[in-house]
Amino acid sequence: MKKKPARAYESPLRRAQADATRDRILAALADLVAEGGEGNVNFDVLAKRSGIERRTVFRHFPNREELLHAFWLWINQRVTPQTLPERFNDFLTLPAVTFAGFDENHGIISASLHSPWGRQMRLAALPLRREKFRQAISEGLGDVAAAERRSLEVIAHLLYSASAWETLRDYCGMNGREAGETVAWAMKTLREALSSSGRKPRPTDK
Repeated sequence: MKKKPARAYESPLRRAQADATRDRILAALADLVAEGGEGNVNFDVLAKRSGIERRTVFRHFPNREELLHAFWLWINQRVTPQTLPERFNDFLTLPAVTFAGFDENHGIISASLHSPWGRQMRLAALPLRREKFRQAISEGLGDVAAAERRSLEVIAHLLYSASAWETLRDYCGMNGREAGETVAWAMKTLREALSSSGRKPRPTDK
């Protein structure tokens, strides 16, 4: 009778050590990004800055794509536990918290907006973002026509974004919380306008 293969055992201590190592690598990358942008996104420099052997860095992040994906998730967790909406009312509460988090991580967020690797990170996360925004808008508008839902979804992407945070900060002198509250007000106003019986035609309506 054949013996059953031994079940792999993962030590909680070893898992905690691995998580700590990943966090140390990503924190070092955050420092490099804030200091020098894209030019410092380099595995050799990252290993030196984090104090972790290069081969260990590669063990956690085998390539640049996996490193940037993990970094994007890590950034979002630093900003706030939830950035993507689950329902429409999240557009009324999340922007102020998220944008305030952008203020606290100003260097990283700005670098991610103005570098090819930052664009790469954002585009990789785009399918999930689109799906979450689509679901939240649909949940919040009920019987509103599909064209109007689509219009509000597009506007939501524009308003609830790091680009909007930067624009309202630089052009209007707002802090993150003020900018987020402005976005929430705009989303609430647009929803009310679309849900009212006397809807005004969109610019594209004939």
